[in-house]
Amino acid sequence: MRPSQEALDLLHAIADVLQDGPLTVGTMFRSPGLRTGSKIVAFLGSGDYLIVKLPKARAQELIAAGAAGPVTMGKRTMREWVEVPSAADPESTARQWTALTREALAYVRSLPG
Repeated sequence: MRPSQEALDLLHAIADVLQDGPLTVGTMFRSPGLRTGSKIVAFLGSGDYLIVKLPKARAQELIAAGAAGPVTMGKRTMREWVEVPSAADPESTARQWTALTREALAYVRSLPG
C-alpha cells in the first residue's frame, strides 16, 4: 500500500520547515523519505505511518507509551526505528510528525560517519 497524497504532502512540508541544512526528499526503501547527506532520517510506511530513526531509549519510550510501534524489516526488529501512525486530525499529525522528525534529524546528524 502506497502512502496517501496527504502523507506525501506532509512529508514535503516537514522538509520545508526543517530546512536548516542539507535535507532532501527522496526514495528510501521504495518509499518517500528524508535524508541528510547519505543518512536516512525518516520515511513513509504503508498505511500512512511515519518511520523515524531515534536513539534506542527514545524509541523504547515511544513504544511503551503507545505513541509508536516497533519497525521490523524481514525478521529483524530495528532498535532505533519506530513507526508513528497519523493522528486523528491533520493538524495533530503535522505537529507530531514534525516534532519527531526534528528529533530524528538531530539524532542522525549526531551520528559519526
